[in-house]
Amino acid sequence: MNLIRFIRNNNYFPLFIFAVSMGFLEAIVVVYIRELYYPEGFRFPLKELPPRLIVIEWVREISTLFMLGSVAWLTGNNFLKRLSAFLFLFGIWDIVYYLGLRLFIGWPESLLTWDILFLIPITWVGPVLAPVLCSLLMIAMALLFDFRQMNNNLQNLKLKELAFLFSGAAVIYFTFTVDFGMILINGNFLKDFFNLA
Repeated sequence: MNLIRFIRNNNYFPLFIFAVSMGFLEAIVVVYIRELYYPEGFRFPLKELPPRLIVIEWVREISTLFMLGSVAWLTGNNFLKRLSAFLFLFGIWDIVYYLGLRLFIGWPESLLTWDILFLIPITWVGPVLAPVLCSLLMIAMALLFDFRQMNNNLQNLKLKELAFLFSGAAVIYFTFTVDFGMILINGNFLKDFFNLA
């Protein structure tokens, strides 16, 4: 009974459709990028992109986040609802992105294949499994937050809970960027940052 009411009272179906569409769109864009710049295959170490294209890639990534955030904002009527919608959208989008790449070009070969995850503000790298697990956790958190809100068990996150949430996100960010960050610092490459991102 509660589960049926939960599904009926939330916007997860249109959010799901939007996120799936965004995931496939992102995969299609990346297929084109790889065809143009990595026709010999996408393997580490990668051929450098021109600095102009890195800036364009940053704008593309930021635009994607703003699109997801805007839909989440329109969906919710309070911070927690909007956060839940964003987590759900991001999780579905990211998983569908990898499913789309697998469907269109047979990549990644496995969940342990390494990928460039983001370029903002520096390059994030890791095995595909890592963002997929993060995405599954984001979806679960979104559903849990909304379910608890529906049952009046959770109206907003306490400051301590927000601190834990953002601390966990910071640890994830650190693990994805530490290797590239150390290369920038130890190799004295910061002055040439825009050519390396």
